[in-house]
Amino acid sequence: MVRLVMLLLGVDYLRSNWHIMTTIGAIFALSGSIVFIDALDGALYFPISLFAWLLLIEGSATLIVAHSGIGGQRKLRHLKGFTFVITASLILAGHHHGNFILSIIFGTLFLIDGLLQIISAYVVRYRTWRLAISGGVVELALAVFFFQPYPTNYIGTVPFCLGLGLFFAGWNMLIVSGRVRRMTSNPALSPHSAIYNPEQIEKEKEACTNLIEETSRALTIHIWTPVGVADGEVVHRPLIERYIAAVDKNGVISTGHAALEAPNGLYVSLYPAEDIDHSPDEFVRMLRATEDNNMPGEFQPDYLTESRAWCPSTVKVRIFNYDQQRLGEFWEEFRKDTTYNLTHRNCSSSVIQVLEAAVEGSVGRICRQYSLYRTLGIIFGTPELWVAIQIRKRAQTMAWTPGLALDYTRALSMLVDPKPTGWINTSRRAFKKISSLRRQWKQEKVLAETSSKKTQNAGEKSI
Repeated sequence: MVRLVMLLLGVDYLRSNWHIMTTIGAIFALSGSIVFIDALDGALYFPISLFAWLLLIEGSATLIVAHSGIGGQRKLRHLKGFTFVITASLILAGHHHGNFILSIIFGTLFLIDGLLQIISAYVVRYRTWRLAISGGVVELALAVFFFQPYPTNYIGTVPFCLGLGLFFAGWNMLIVSGRVRRMTSNPALSPHSAIYNPEQIEKEKEACTNLIEETSRALTIHIWTPVGVADGEVVHRPLIERYIAAVDKNGVISTGHAALEAPNGLYVSLYPAEDIDHSPDEFVRMLRATEDNNMPGEFQPDYLTESRAWCPSTVKVRIFNYDQQRLGEFWEEFRKDTTYNLTHRNCSSSVIQVLEAAVEGSVGRICRQYSLYRTLGIIFGTPELWVAIQIRKRAQTMAWTPGLALDYTRALSMLVDPKPTGWINTSRRAFKKISSLRRQWKQEKVLAETSSKKTQNAGEKSI
């Protein structure tokens, strides 16, 4: 979460507000500790019923206006609404059963995430894999904590989760404020980010809220999904073929591809200089992000050449709010290294690094006129942020794949190119849609009545 928040808001914006972030972080961490400790003895002072009613109201309101969302927003808002409503219902159900079900749900989520992180870190062996395994072990310990009834016989499940959430959110905010206080460039991008001059950000005073969404000025992220480019009939494995690779009936593995295209002719598409053996045995060996698996790579010249030689991309995601100068500077440095590694430096990771360089500070520019409190409320209240955080975490503990890159860029596009999704705007759009439908129905009714009268008059004249 730390790196993604730094990426979206930008070092310059955060550095000017580091003292406010420190205060908010300290309050969150202290509040989380108090809530967690309060729940340990089973005698709750935390207003759990009030919290449940607030969740229920928020979830119900989200479901009411979710249909007026744009594109992928609908699914995320439906998911958020149903999650809040179900959680609130279980809390209000009270007694042993509701709390027990919530504990099992939370414990299972920690268990699955922890196991996945440990396994992927051990298999891929990227630079900080031991640290990732330690984080997975902590998640397994939290899963055990939620599964077993001690010390509150499941009564403190919700305060435990809320306390942990507040504490870690505050802790991460303190880390961010401490880092940005001394920074002149954003380490969330790469070591090459030092080429950026922080004074350039001061020149970007123009508001980005009314973006001119013209395809000709957008960054286009091209995704070739594994299923979409498979040569033969695919053996369907839903999650694996979506995020890792598709396998056809002959055992040939297809991993898909990702590329980035800018309107000024910049094109990011990294390929191995020689084809990789996609047989299962060789593929497993290549998964490790070690130097012995590095190989020469090459960047494709442009999308037209690549699509003609292969096939058109399966999905396109467009982003409008980006810094073209920063993008160009980063790309000039990045393209000097053509090393290819199947998990550490592949087509998808290259696209994500260049994209993140381009959108660095984009939300900070949009929210420059707002206070930090309002800005944090906006981004932390956006479901796409949490989706992006989880995808980024999973990709960094495993590997960037075209499937993960697709979902991540979609989430980023909703964050850096925000649509009017506040309650007032969302409700206004919903009521406008309802009014439009009512007018349409009235017009159809009038036309039907007019047509009926004309038919009746014609019948009378014929008689």
